[in-house]
Amino acid sequence: MPLKDLIDFLALAAIWGASFLFIQMAVPDLGVMPTAALRVGIAALFLLPLLARRGLLGDLRRHWRATFLVGVFNSGIPFALYAFALAHLDTGLASILNATTPMFGAIVAWIWLKDSPTGSRTVGLLIGFLGVALLAGHGAGIRPGADATLASWSMAACLAACLCYGIAASYTKRYLTGIPSLVTATGSQIGATLALALPAAWEWPDRMPGLQAWAAAAVLGVACSGVAYVLYFRLIERAGPARALAVTFVIPVAAMSYGVIFLGETLTAWMVGCGAIILFGTALATGMMVLPGATRPR
Repeated sequence: MPLKDLIDFLALAAIWGASFLFIQMAVPDLGVMPTAALRVGIAALFLLPLLARRGLLGDLRRHWRATFLVGVFNSGIPFALYAFALAHLDTGLASILNATTPMFGAIVAWIWLKDSPTGSRTVGLLIGFLGVALLAGHGAGIRPGADATLASWSMAACLAACLCYGIAASYTKRYLTGIPSLVTATGSQIGATLALALPAAWEWPDRMPGLQAWAAAAVLGVACSGVAYVLYFRLIERAGPARALAVTFVIPVAAMSYGVIFLGETLTAWMVGCGAIILFGTALATGMMVLPGATRPR
């Protein structure tokens, strides 16, 4: 990978890894829905001028229905689910569960797009979900004092968010192929904002949130969504989708590092081991790795 692409790759992993940290900073004061809504709303405001500068507003008008809908599944629902989950889980655990996104994408593509997995990919799915079961069953990564039932629901919320990402990916491949990436990114953030506006207004806190919460929401919107989308789509254009997808494997490392350094979270050997199993399974499930003797998917 050329140096400029490697810089984009590492910056993207660092930014997306930090999103878990900033969600935890924002949720206590803002609440779940307002945090998610502010993130996508600020991102939309950040991306719209970039879209206008490139003369793509007409494309957005032509494809607003499809891009708005994909935003509900690619940003609106997942961001709300992670905001709920991170009130009860450490950033390390949430980021490891997030690494299952490509596996869910493979399952949805299998069912919806008839993209049948090879034997190597099927083994990868089984290995990946075994890692999830081991991780969830051990109880590592639950925030101190968190209710056990809510923690279980939080882990389920993370996996549901990953399923939403998988649905959005297949929808994009089927209905948005050929549309400029910046159009899809901007339209999706607008669609997610509209979907979350009423729930966020209903849950808006009675007391004025503190400066830390506002700052965290701003970073989530501008950096973790706006800038990250620019980096991600630029990486796809320069290095290809397979290399861009590999950022999923680096995000947990960044997220766990932030959690340990800034939040004093505990990183256990069990979490690391289960995370390695999940990442190995994900690599097989997505075709980035193949078992000995297997044919690499085209």
